[in-house]
Amino acid sequence: MPIVVFNQKGGVGKSTITCNLAAISASKGLRTLVIDLDPQGNSTSYLLGQLVTEDVPTVADFFEHTLSYSFKSKPPTDFILETPFENLELMASRPALNELQVKLESRQKIYKLREALQQLVENYDRIYIDTAPALNFYTRAALIGAAGCLIPFDCDSFSRQALYTLLENVQEIRADHNPDLQVEGIVVNQFQPRANLPQRMVAELIEEGLPVLQPYLPSSVRIRESHEQSLPMIYLDPSHKITLALVELHDGLRT
Repeated sequence: MPIVVFNQKGGVGKSTITCNLAAISASKGLRTLVIDLDPQGNSTSYLLGQLVTEDVPTVADFFEHTLSYSFKSKPPTDFILETPFENLELMASRPALNELQVKLESRQKIYKLREALQQLVENYDRIYIDTAPALNFYTRAALIGAAGCLIPFDCDSFSRQALYTLLENVQEIRADHNPDLQVEGIVVNQFQPRANLPQRMVAELIEEGLPVLQPYLPSSVRIRESHEQSLPMIYLDPSHKITLALVELHDGLRT
């Protein structure tokens, strides 16, 4: 089941959550794919240790291929890379995604990712899609093609304001393009249990009937070390409190 990790606000942990959930799936023996739709390529550098070079196939090449008139159509698997982690593969990002966006929109290629995902679900047990902090062509394409959406939330007023707009956008895409799309839930990230504001804000979201997931992910410098070493937490420190919280979150999701 393809899951999009999306929030229009930046800095809420989309790439961190994407890569760590994917790594947990892979560590459990599940064939897992990450698709990095953010031109910044944070998931790509997290899983590969570097940004990809021009001669390596990426998701930008996949989208560029959809613009060609070639009779030899390449399968989406041609644009996937291995990572250093067993069972975990990646459709990597490149900054060229920015340049392609206008062409893709003008040629109405919004459904090409959905077509690719329909093929890829035959090859993978789990597919996680990282997105840019914007409701752009790529994010819409992901939401049109996915079955679920996870929303990271970092307990501040700006993130809360963005949350309501995001939920409206997801509902609109569901109504117009993808009736199977479900909000899997809101992932509370960098939660500080002793601070009043995060506790009050999360309690209010629950009172409003929003699908806040348990457990809340604690704030930890260990995550930054994980980024620096390009090692998701399940490989860097399997017994750490944030790793255990991520595993619990992973195991509670729909399969």
